[in-house]
Parts: sequence; structure tokens; C-alpha cells
Amino acid sequence: MPVIHKDAKENLESTASGRKRNNSLLEPEPLDFTEAAWPHPIYTRDQMKLVQVAHRKPEGVSDRIALAAIRFMRSAFDVATGYRHPKPGREGDPAFQMTGERWLTRFVFLESIAGVPGMVAGMLRHLHSLRALRRDRAWIETLLEEASNERMHLLTFLKLTKPGVFMRLMLLAGQGVFFNMFFVAYLLSPRTCHRFVGYLEEEAIITYKRCIRDMDEGRLTDFNDLEVPDIAMRYWKMDADANMHDLISYICADEAKHREVNHTLANLDQTKDRNPFALYIDNGKPQPTKGLKNLRGTGWERDEIAN
Repeated sequence: MPVIHKDAKENLESTASGRKRNNSLLEPEPLDFTEAAWPHPIYTRDQMKLVQVAHRKPEGVSDRIALAAIRFMRSAFDVATGYRHPKPGREGDPAFQMTGERWLTRFVFLESIAGVPGMVAGMLRHLHSLRALRRDRAWIETLLEEASNERMHLLTFLKLTKPGVFMRLMLLAGQGVFFNMFFVAYLLSPRTCHRFVGYLEEEAIITYKRCIRDMDEGRLTDFNDLEVPDIAMRYWKMDADANMHDLISYICADEAKHREVNHTLANLDQTKDRNPFALYIDNGKPQPTKGLKNLRGTGWERDEIAN
């Protein structure tokens, strides 16, 4: 006999007693919560404080193509979300100030795009594994977990803001174009695509770090009264007193992990090497992990990973 979670049971009882369930994606009832397919690793506040902006210098034509593509995409993204990055020393200039509403718009746009690469790459590697009749060396699981994690970011922000028709049309167009371009690109050069995602995550960390700094320095009071959505409290297993600063820190840490993973995968042989984040091998030296331990912003080199 199936076991019904306490919250789901209470929801079923209240529904049966006559309360109409809200089927909106933006406002799910407790019944809509399910355990994550990939349990999220526990982050400590000290670990999250160590997350820093980092940039991997491009090496070779492939890396330069990936970086150029991200810079072009970043420019278009900034225009679409009304974002201007302050020059050094002008962080408090009103001309560059972002409101809470504009931050949330930027986050929604970013996460709706960031959830695409892991799913596309995982799908293509899954199909290749079926055709080739061989295992994938554990890449698929990590890529799909990344896509799921980015979607959780999006669902969390959708509890805090409701995009209008114009923004929804932009998201539709952006995802349609990006999905197809990334699909073709991954068929041609998986390595370039992983480097591209690594650079994408570098930009995401710059965004979230600036938001955190704005909160720290009192320039973003709009978030002071916002409560962390329940979906986020459950997913990240956050403390009961968690606030928006904690939420953005968790999401920034996730992006730092994706940055490390994709820069590392770009350094590996795309068909022969194992995924070092799926199995920890203790060889007496620091190794990649699933959590934030041994986090390396520019990724791990191939000769540093235990076989």
C-alpha cells in the first residue's frame, strides 16, 4: 500500500472537504511537492562564503569560440533584462542600481536558459549510448542533475515573481533559438559546448555575487521582507530562519559547482574518460567531489583526476 506524505495527506483531506485545489504552476499545493530525484548535497555557510568569481583563460580556437559566444549572449541578455554592470568604484551609482523586481526578472530569464544545456547534452549522450551499445561513463546522470537543479532555481523564482506576457514570449523565443543552436553545436563539438557552459556559469556567478553585495551594502532593501519559498526550503534543506540572502547564496554556490563541472568535462576525453563527479576516488590527493569540497573555479585538468 503506498505511503502518503503527511503534507500530501492533509492536502487531500482539505480538497475532499470542499477546498478547490490550485493547479497553477506558480502556486502549487503541498501535494505537488515530491522528493528530488537527485538529493541536493548539503552546503555549509562557510563553504558558500568561499565561492568567488573566477575566469578560465581560453586555450585554443575552441575555447575562444565558446567565450565569444557567451560575450555576445551576455550583451543581448543585459539589454533584455535592463542590466548595466557598474564600473569599478561606481557600485553605488544610481545609474547602475537594480531593483528587486529587475533582479528577479533577470534571474528568471537566466535560469530558463541555463536549464537547457544539461538536458540537451544528457539527452544526446543517452541516445549515443543506446546506439553505441555501451555505457556512458556516468556523464548522463550529472548532466541531467544539472538541468534539474537549474529548473529548481527557476521554480523558486517563480514563487517570487510572475512574468507578464511579454516576458513569457521572450522566454519562449529565447529557449527555442538556444535549444536548437546548442543541440547542433553539441553534435559538432561537445567539448566546446561544455566550455561554453563553464563560461555561462562564470557570468551567472557575477550576477548573483553582485546581488549578494547589493544586499550586504544596503542597496537592495526590496528583498528584506520576502520570505524564502517553501519549495526552496525543502530542496536545499535550509534552516527555518533562512532569508533571501541565504537563498541567493545557495543558488550562487550551485552555479559555482556547474562552472567547475563543465570546465572539467571540457578538459576530458569526451568518449573515453569517466565523469569524476559521479565517483570519488581517494588517491591521497584532492579530487573533484559532488559538493563544494575542493571546489575549483576553473575546473580540474585531466592529469589531476584519479583513474
